[in-house]
Amino acid sequence: MSASAFAGVTGLHHVTGITSNVQANVDFYVGFLGLRLVKRTGGYADAEQLHLIYGDGTGSPGSLLTFLVWEAAGRGRTGIGQVSEVALAVSPHTLGDWLTKALAAHVPFEGPLREFGEPVLRLKDPDGLIVKLVGTDMPTAMPLPGAPTRLRGITVLTDKAVETATFMARFGYRLAQQDGLTQRMLSDTDVVDVREVSGFVPSVPGAGVPDHVAFRAPDADAVRSMRLSLRAHGPTEVHDRTYFLSLYVRDPAGILVEYATDGPGMTVDEAQEELGQTLFLPPQEADRAEDLKAMLPQFSLPGEERFPARNLAFIHRFNRPEHPDGTTLVLLHGSGGHEADLMPFARRIAPQATLLGVRGRATEDGSNRWFRRIGATRIDQADLRGEAEAFAAFVEAAISDYGLNADRLVFLGYSNGASLLAAVIQLHPGIVRRAILLRGIRATDSPTTADLSGTHVLLLHGRDDPFVHAAPTLAADLRARGAEVDAHTLSAGHALSGADVTEASRWLGQNLPPIATG
Repeated sequence: MSASAFAGVTGLHHVTGITSNVQANVDFYVGFLGLRLVKRTGGYADAEQLHLIYGDGTGSPGSLLTFLVWEAAGRGRTGIGQVSEVALAVSPHTLGDWLTKALAAHVPFEGPLREFGEPVLRLKDPDGLIVKLVGTDMPTAMPLPGAPTRLRGITVLTDKAVETATFMARFGYRLAQQDGLTQRMLSDTDVVDVREVSGFVPSVPGAGVPDHVAFRAPDADAVRSMRLSLRAHGPTEVHDRTYFLSLYVRDPAGILVEYATDGPGMTVDEAQEELGQTLFLPPQEADRAEDLKAMLPQFSLPGEERFPARNLAFIHRFNRPEHPDGTTLVLLHGSGGHEADLMPFARRIAPQATLLGVRGRATEDGSNRWFRRIGATRIDQADLRGEAEAFAAFVEAAISDYGLNADRLVFLGYSNGASLLAAVIQLHPGIVRRAILLRGIRATDSPTTADLSGTHVLLLHGRDDPFVHAAPTLAADLRARGAEVDAHTLSAGHALSGADVTEASRWLGQNLPPIATG
């Protein structure tokens, strides 16, 4: 069944990409291109993943570019079964101005060129996604001064060009021009370029590679009708995304396609003049709202106060409260975790602290760790000492580069992260003077003779923890070197509990100097 069976305007609804750097993404799409951030949400498939939506002044269908934020993710691979390029419409007489602007902003570009008779300036966004500015007049509901008006089109890579083109016809596209291996298809409003790349590599998800393309559905009835028409094609899914109802399906080459309703639209939960100002979370995540707000990456819009990121030895992320008290908690995750894992816990014990989550550099079976193991149980001592030294240098650089108050610096580690912190305390005295070690062990193979006077440590162990058997050894070693150690065994296992929050909050209150007032 073709899209002619479904009444309404055809064409693109939005394109969704993946970014590895939320601040650079905002700076490019809002700061450089001039689009409006019309929505910020937790992801509907994964609420721990920030989702940003850009568009025209009202966030109208056909003007939308959206991004899933995978902070510090690797670059994806452009290949078969995916969108490879996104095109935005700009007034033809402005292409020279855009070229000048790209030069001034050091944005990589190519052109101007001509593609299917249209002038095109090819840009690369900070993740390497090709964003084409096409000189063609395309009106939009609420244009923004000096910004692209709407989506001009996309390019998809396929090794089944005929089947992909036939599939695109379901959404209102018809065959038009051919240029080499690229077949242009037209809708009422925009274009899809189907590029035959037989023998090319398959796409791999990651930064700089679009996740999916969405086409416009006039209403929920059209979505239901489309789903019925696809029964013989393969699996489909339908989800309520608050701002539109969506059907998901893959084309014969594996391209993920969404069919999304025009309504209810971006103003369903924000007034038009306030679009993009509030972080919204999926309704089913209401009970985790505060935890998610602590975990999701923060950013600044152009003109807002910002805290430039420094290129340090470890991947890291800050979470800053509205009214910071000058305390910074440095967080080291457990095995298989990441830099945001401990932020909800830390926010509970220190509501006004700045949180600095750090990611371990070692990996094991694809999971993040702080040091390598030899086999299942032996610690690679050389790697442990090397990573402890690198982390000590990271701390000194972070204090200097970010202007952190060393007198109000507290380190919090869980499991593998706690064990790394214990090694730093022992091998590099004075770097970590206040630490909360949750389910940690002594990882070093021999005690040191370092003087740990002035070091304050809270050790919290779980009575039923099957993974930690030598906790008393760590406490004894630290005390023997002069550290002040507060150790407790809680009614818990290896997982963190409410008792951990209570004890950590108490200890923080007793071991941080008073906040200076003036």
